[in-house]
Amino acid sequence: MDIRPLRTEADYDWALREVESYFDNEPEPGTPEADRFDVLSSLIEAYEAKVWPIEAPDPVDAIRARMEDAGYSQTDLAVLLGSRSRASEILARKRGLTMEQAYKLHTEWRIPAEALIQPLHAA
Repeated sequence: MDIRPLRTEADYDWALREVESYFDNEPEPGTPEADRFDVLSSLIEAYEAKVWPIEAPDPVDAIRARMEDAGYSQTDLAVLLGSRSRASEILARKRGLTMEQAYKLHTEWRIPAEALIQPLHAA
């Protein structure tokens, strides 16, 4: 195989061109072409994560995003957390989440736990 580490933008561009053909003509699983596609895809993913990392949202941003996506209101959050004032304090970044609250948000609203246990960012 002619696969190499992706160290530069030129290497990255090369890998993108290489995998592009597989989107039009998907290789059969278990073939050398499928293995090459998997390896190139992994290299591209690793390069992108290293060069353009995406910072995870803080808990309030994650909650707000989920509220918007699911059509939840602040009242819905208050019902889940058991208190209107607690919901307001959390959304205003005046109070962090307890582990119990993070667990409820994770299990009931399906917010990734990793986002809920991060420190709050300054507003």
